[in-house]
Amino acid sequence: MIQVTNEVIRPEAVIDGLRRSIHGSVVTFMGTVRRYTEDREVHYLDYEAYPEMAEEQMGAIAEEVRGRDEIEDVAIVHRVGRLGVGETSLIVAVASLHRREGFDACLYTVERIKELVPIWKKEVWAQGEVWVKSEGA
Repeated sequence: MIQVTNEVIRPEAVIDGLRRSIHGSVVTFMGTVRRYTEDREVHYLDYEAYPEMAEEQMGAIAEEVRGRDEIEDVAIVHRVGRLGVGETSLIVAVASLHRREGFDACLYTVERIKELVPIWKKEVWAQGEVWVKSEGA
């Protein structure tokens, strides 16, 4: 599953899509909207992306990670639109034969998404707002 969506992300659906009897682990990362960025209290974030381009990049990252030893499958879902504090903006799930490789691959996948995928977010707080490339969840 590789997807950019404006719908609420359902982690259990992403995880269930990866579960197989051969997997020793399914490692997940969930990025959520945090209350504070530096010293500013966040009211909400507004994510934007060109979905086809973002999904193409996420798919390429997933293929790269699937090529690693012991990695069986990768799912990436990134939400766009207005998200309130506490809502999930990103889920990455990696199915692997063993946990260590799964954890390493999950972290690597998140870092590659932040580096390569064209997704932008507008941080809105009481004093104003700013658009930035999404670099951290």
